Amino acid sequence: MNTKYIDLIDQTYHFPTEEFELQNKHLQFHGIDLMKLVEEYGTPLKFSYLPKISDNIQRAKGWFDSAFAKADYKATYNYCYCTKSSHFKHVLDTALKNDIHIETSSAFDINIVQSLKKEGKINDETFVICNGFKRDLYIQNIASLIDSGQKNCIPVIDNYEELSLLTEATDSNFNVGIRIASEEEPKFEFYTSRLGIGYKNILTFFKNQIEPNNQVNLKMLHFFINTGIRDNAYYWNELHKCLKVYIQLKKICPTLDSLNIGGGFPIKNSLAFEFDYAYMVEEIVSQIKQVCDEAGVDVPHLFTEFGSFTVGESGGAIYKILYQKQQNDREKWSMINSSFITTLPDSWAISKRFIMLPLNRWNDEYERVLLGGLTCDSDDYYNSEQNINAIYLPKYHKDKPLYVGFFNTGAYQETIGGYGGLQHCLIPAPKHVLIDRDDDGAITTRVFKEQQSSEQMLEILGYQ
Repeated sequence: MNTKYIDLIDQTYHFPTEEFELQNKHLQFHGIDLMKLVEEYGTPLKFSYLPKISDNIQRAKGWFDSAFAKADYKATYNYCYCTKSSHFKHVLDTALKNDIHIETSSAFDINIVQSLKKEGKINDETFVICNGFKRDLYIQNIASLIDSGQKNCIPVIDNYEELSLLTEATDSNFNVGIRIASEEEPKFEFYTSRLGIGYKNILTFFKNQIEPNNQVNLKMLHFFINTGIRDNAYYWNELHKCLKVYIQLKKICPTLDSLNIGGGFPIKNSLAFEFDYAYMVEEIVSQIKQVCDEAGVDVPHLFTEFGSFTVGESGGAIYKILYQKQQNDREKWSMINSSFITTLPDSWAISKRFIMLPLNRWNDEYERVLLGGLTCDSDDYYNSEQNINAIYLPKYHKDKPLYVGFFNTGAYQETIGGYGGLQHCLIPAPKHVLIDRDDDGAITTRVFKEQQSSEQMLEILGYQ
């Protein structure tokens, strides 16, 4: 019988993959021996593999370059990184090496932009697309950025009051975008996004507030839907509705020359993941060109705001199985030495699933288990893979340590989990290691943050 864990993987997936392989019976991730990482740094452990950030940016640029050439699309493509996915300096520094631009979401993002400008990581020509609901400090910071000479700072208008707030905050001339309030899928909990201005009201808004204002030019139309870029009727229908508005505006507004299609590229959440990125890009570019050609207007410059796609597949978390509890005749609970709620909050909050694989013992027999976290919270568990309604791992043995890795966790988990702050049940944030490659391709590692200490938490709580 094929009862080993490696047999299960071979029967279920195409393995090895471009990211994962076995060497010396241990799991390798992009050529990194994860057991050696554990031996050097211990667990629980968070890591960021920085080269994957550049890799994904260059892949996306290549897809758009090819699609533009195939469609004879006479405009430019601008890759923006959505900073809210991960604000860390090592992420921004790596991403900006690839000649990209930035999308911001709130006031403190602008302080990050100013810091990057001082370091020469971005310049006055870099596009800074300012999204989100804007009040007070965010408005002031955007105005300050515009006044400092950031020629391509484009605040995207989210509601009817923002334009007047911006013009009151600066005397400089500036460009703006308008965000379309997209209509959501029928199964969604609401009909229309809370972000942006409704399709039917955009033309009126332009005529009443932007066209008469000599201080402002409309540069961009912004389109994004919560479910992301998917090859389904809903996505294509919303894109065509957006293009209809773009064409109406373009015919009366010569300064409008850019379409921002937001983010929404999916990332791998299973070894069985399949998504034809190149096809989707080709189809988007082709349909935009076709609609614009039929209407007799120039095609727009295209912007994207990929966040999870940029950074998600660079991150991972490693845990040790501490103990196993047989709670009844069917359920075995394998307890990790950390917490899912605090280190992978999306697994708890929105039932998100990540790629999960053991680092060692692939030649041992496997069993079905549930994974439990350390908090005294009944919701601190992980119970299934994305494409399998179960978790299978090598059988627990007290004298044979087992380590498990969760992969492609690099987007949102640290900020949502309250990085550096209080954690549920005061479970400390794990050590965080940065992995890179030098000019010769050799792997380098360094500790970004040590595991959170009791003193740090007690200071936050007011005990010190």
